[in-house]
Amino acid sequence: MRKRVVSSRKKTAVADGRRQRTERSRKAIIDAALAYMEEGVLVPTAQQLADRAGIGIRSFFRHFEDMEALFQAVDDSIRDSYESLFLGGDRAGTLEERIEHAVERHADAYEAVSNIVRSTLAQSWRYEILRRNYARNQRGLRKDLNDWLPELNTLAAPEREAVDAIASFDMWHRLRYHQGLGKTASSQVIADLLKRLLL
Repeated sequence: MRKRVVSSRKKTAVADGRRQRTERSRKAIIDAALAYMEEGVLVPTAQQLADRAGIGIRSFFRHFEDMEALFQAVDDSIRDSYESLFLGGDRAGTLEERIEHAVERHADAYEAVSNIVRSTLAQSWRYEILRRNYARNQRGLRKDLNDWLPELNTLAAPEREAVDAIASFDMWHRLRYHQGLGKTASSQVIADLLKRLLL
């Protein structure tokens, strides 16, 4: 009886050790993907990720059957922290003050996730999961902007759509990288455009 108990404990310990190694390897791959994206490598390959995670390419595909499965795991791991960048903030005050606060909050968030969003957009043509996740995030941003600025509900449909375009990452990226404006100047452009529509 004693031998059976010891053998059972050994088997459990071995299984637990395998599970922990599997979890560590999966996390290392996810961390590698995030690190590459944050560094501006917008389309990292499976081989690059495996090398950075310190595993073989066959091990990579034992953890993730394809890149789409990896992107889902990455999204699951960062969703709460990503969304928290946009939520919160000072939502009190006049309409003008709330516009400024919302733009400031979005500016900080866009700066923090810029390369991750760019990576998503660069690969969304290929992966349905990225298109679906991006669409979900856009719906969330629209809903959150309504919370900042309930006055949006009084706008006609064209003006309401214009607000989302002005407050979007696409607009932010254009101002920051294509037009070469700094963070403060970009925020001012967006805030001024929103005020013209809402004030």
